Amino acid sequence: MSFLSTRVVADSLARAFAALVNPAAKPGVRFLEIPGRTTATSIPTRHGDTSATIYHPAEQTGRRPAVYLNVHGGGFVIGHPEQDDPWCRYLAAHADVVVVNTDYVLAPHRRFPSPAEQIYDVLQWVSSADREWDGTRVCVGGQSAGGNLSAAAARLALLNGGPDIRLQVLHYAPLDLVTAAKDKKSDRGRRAVLQPWMGDVFDTAYIPDRVRRRDPLASPAWGPNGDHLEGIAPALVITAEYDRLRDEAATYARKLDAVGSLVEYHEVKGVDHGYNIMSNETDVTRRMYAFIADHVVRATSRNDTQEAT
Repeated sequence: MSFLSTRVVADSLARAFAALVNPAAKPGVRFLEIPGRTTATSIPTRHGDTSATIYHPAEQTGRRPAVYLNVHGGGFVIGHPEQDDPWCRYLAAHADVVVVNTDYVLAPHRRFPSPAEQIYDVLQWVSSADREWDGTRVCVGGQSAGGNLSAAAARLALLNGGPDIRLQVLHYAPLDLVTAAKDKKSDRGRRAVLQPWMGDVFDTAYIPDRVRRRDPLASPAWGPNGDHLEGIAPALVITAEYDRLRDEAATYARKLDAVGSLVEYHEVKGVDHGYNIMSNETDVTRRMYAFIADHVVRATSRNDTQEAT
């Protein structure tokens, strides 16, 4: 099949997948006991305005709260930020932070690097001194494709001299789009959540040109892309034991550790990709949400003296 034919097929499948997939979290991991208080906003970026839902912490203190920019997943083609609603409510309630749950442009209509650039623009907006929260205490994170875009935003912040990021959270993220999906192993084989054909569709819809997938903003874990990242934002890297994407995230974690930017690497045992949305793993999900929230609290509680030591 020619390059053009492959691209057309991938684009068609990506659009069909985006139209048919049900993004709603399973009942066991919706955490409806956490009510949440939200407002809607629109954020200007170089690729047009994008919508976002702002989750406010329940407690109001004298100090302006820190802020966490959440980037939803969906293989770069599925646009349902509401699938992260349970997580955003949990984080706002348990970490006492404002959570900005943003949307972004999607492939194949808008391909790389547009989503990565847009998330970086949103990060700059979130970090502005004009907000109701403390933009000097900002974190960014996401699940799956949202983790890839969070890593890209952190790299752009490093290259552009800001904004400063207290923590980047990369949760079962695809970080090597160069390696073919069929060459990424899962112990679950045909029972794995991410099948090779899915990876091929998502990656081709996002970046049809295989050579361009070598860009560090797309594949930070591939080859030398993770080398010499001194000064990049501290990172919490989380993988799932049975996830086809586990090894590339572990590779990136080692690269970050080599330059002193790895806060922690954690592998969630006994689960696969999307475990906190597509399964009823309530106990595991709650434990991991508490784990991430604790890291966010610690990162946003640091003062300048602590950071210098």
